Amino acid sequence: MNLLASLSRLAKARRDRRRRPEVNDFVLAAAALGHGDIAIDCGANVGLYTAKMAANGARVFAFEPDPAAHARLLQATGDLPNVTVYQAAVTTRPGPVKLYLHKWAEQDPVYWSTGSSLLESKNNIRTDRYVEVEGMVLADFIESLDGPVRLLKMDIEGAEVEVLNQLLDRGLHTRIEAAFVEVHDRRVAALREPTQRLRERLDQLQASQFRLDWR
Repeated sequence: MNLLASLSRLAKARRDRRRRPEVNDFVLAAAALGHGDIAIDCGANVGLYTAKMAANGARVFAFEPDPAAHARLLQATGDLPNVTVYQAAVTTRPGPVKLYLHKWAEQDPVYWSTGSSLLESKNNIRTDRYVEVEGMVLADFIESLDGPVRLLKMDIEGAEVEVLNQLLDRGLHTRIEAAFVEVHDRRVAALREPTQRLRERLDQLQASQFRLDWR
């Protein structure tokens, strides 16, 4: 592993050790789920939070496009009958999409899978290294469900603004009781203005159940 990769990995570990109020709140929301409740994990990675959402019998739908992470996710949830796993990226249009891999993915495909992204402009990916994965329209998926979404977690490396705006366009935010979303406007300059507009739109709609401070 090269020096920059090692330093980045250490920095990430330090961030993960901090007490983060948004993660604590998510854990409480996941613990409040009951048998038959519906939860969705977009960007499930290896299933750490998927398992928390499923612990009390909730029906959890987990989406993870990265092949290395998806394989670990299947292992982690294989004995959980209430979890359905999709190797797919949540999108606004159906069909195959390019998933760009982290620039250090070759060194540790699972560890660096958290940086895989649909955004070609993301500064920690390589545009010459990608895999084609299936795109599933989250708005269509939510419309197909037979009940409200009690809890939504979204960590999709920059694609969240477009996906959330489509949910708002269709009025589907009213079917979601709580949402924890990671946004990437601090690291991707092109996302700063769209993310700010999304925040303003959520305020106007009084959609306070959407928290854009995950991680």
